[in-house]
This record gives sequence, structure tokens and C-alpha cells, in this order.
Amino acid sequence: MDWVDDIRINLSAAERRVSSLSGRRTVKNDAQAAWLLKAVACIDLTTLSGDDTAGRVKRLCAKARAPVRADILDALGFADRIVHTGAVCVYHRFVATAVEALEGSGIPVAAVSTGFPAGLVPHDLKLREIDASVRDGASEIDVVITREHVLKRDWQALYREVKEFRAACGEAHLKTILATGDLKTLRNVAKASMVCMMAGADFIKTSTGKEGVNATLPVTLVMLRMIRAYQERTGYKVGFKPAGGISTAKDVLNYQFLMKEELGRDWLEPDLLRIGASSLLADIERQLEHHVTGRYSAFNRHPVG
Repeated sequence: MDWVDDIRINLSAAERRVSSLSGRRTVKNDAQAAWLLKAVACIDLTTLSGDDTAGRVKRLCAKARAPVRADILDALGFADRIVHTGAVCVYHRFVATAVEALEGSGIPVAAVSTGFPAGLVPHDLKLREIDASVRDGASEIDVVITREHVLKRDWQALYREVKEFRAACGEAHLKTILATGDLKTLRNVAKASMVCMMAGADFIKTSTGKEGVNATLPVTLVMLRMIRAYQERTGYKVGFKPAGGISTAKDVLNYQFLMKEELGRDWLEPDLLRIGASSLLADIERQLEHHVTGRYSAFNRHPVG
């Protein structure tokens, strides 16, 4: 518990740090195109709507296989490269559909679980949901933690919960969603991040995308600093997934810059960075088309699902 008790957060310093990204970090031309292509490879292409259908999921999987139009890749000199997204993220109901649609592509299926997005179902049902998704072929499980444990500062309860999620996942990667917009303070975010990593999380994730406030740069900075502290103490590299509200190429570049500056080059690859998004891909493809043609096209020319 001393690892958790010793955590302190300087809010004003964190805000100053992330404000340095605005307008002061930029890449242009070919360099920008390269960063955006790397971002594509880290996207967890996501559909988590109440009106999802098998057809929509299949279309999303087709887009994950070919996220950037062939003519754009050819103009960028990537015609002979395989470019696909980091994963496809769906509800449990559509895991088997996505696994079948992605067969042979090497793209993993991520399932949101444990009563997503609120996480207020009985604990035994959460474990059964994880097990069901793994049996259907999900190789990544995005779980939601019980926010009440954090708000009551019951770190032992949070640790036990995530440890049981870890055991239920088996060989599947575990991403723990903190729902940072519900945690009230950056100190709570930092401590929850550390406890989840100590309990065996492979990734820590900002948000479900359903909260009033989702991924932000100050929250990201705090979580990245916890990842760095955990690595320094244990030697283990834990991944990071910002999710919710990242919808433009400009947005994602700021997250990539912060990742590289705080954690290093390794955290720009899909094994350590995922971006929970759907509409983001359309804007990235649009920016890449502008790079090769000099013209902006309409968003409806870049359908995602």
C-alpha cells in the first residue's frame, strides 16, 4: 500500500505541462502523414451503440482490414504494406461475428465487459461475461472497474476485483477502464491506475466514452506518469488507451506527442498504445487524402461502418 499512499499530484504543474503541447508541438507534410498512419495502426475501431447489428459489425471489420483507401496508400508509397487497425472493439453479443469477419487478418477482437459502461452488475456475472467473450474468441477484454471502490478509497477492494478479472481473462489481454470522468480528482486517477497495474492489467484505459468527460490530456499525463513509475519499480511495460472524444487528427497527434515525450518510442506501437475511436479514422483518412492531393474531401467519402 505504500506505493499507493505515496502518490501525490500537483494539479497546476500537470496543467502547465499539457498546455505546452498546444501550438508548440507540430509536424508537417510527410512527417505528419507518417504519424497519422502510425495512429491508424493503434486504433481500436469501435462500435458500442444500442442499435448495433451484425451487418454493422461486419462493415466495421472490413474497414479495419483496409482503413485507408488503396489509392491514398499508393500515393504515400505504402502500396506494398499491410495497414490495418489495432483491433475491433464490440459488445459481447458481436464477438463471434467480428472474429469470423476478421479471420486471417491478424486483427484482434476486443470485447467490452463487466457490465459496460456502468459496471453495476453482480460480480459473478462480470466474471461470467469475461469468460463468455474469451470462449467466443475475444483476445482482449476491456473491463470497467467499480468506481465506488475508488471514491471510497477502498484500494484493497479494487485490487481484488481487478485481480479476479485478470484470472478470468486467462491468455486474453486485460484493459481496465477507469472512467476517469467519474473519479473526481487526478489523485484518484493516479491511485486507481497504480492499483490496476499492480493487480495485473495489461493496459489502463481512460474512459468508456459514455461519461460526461472522457479522455483529456491532464488525465493522460497522470496515467502515463503512473505507467512510468510502475515500470521503474517492476520492469513491466503497461499499455495505455485513451478513449472518448478523440475525433480529429489534430487531437490524436497531441496524445502521440505526449506518449513519446513521457514514455518513449516503444509506446507509439499498438502493443502499448491503443486509441478508442471510430470517427477519428474518417478524419485521419481525410487528412491523408489532402496530403497527397492538396484537396479536402467530404466526410461522407470516408465511411467507417
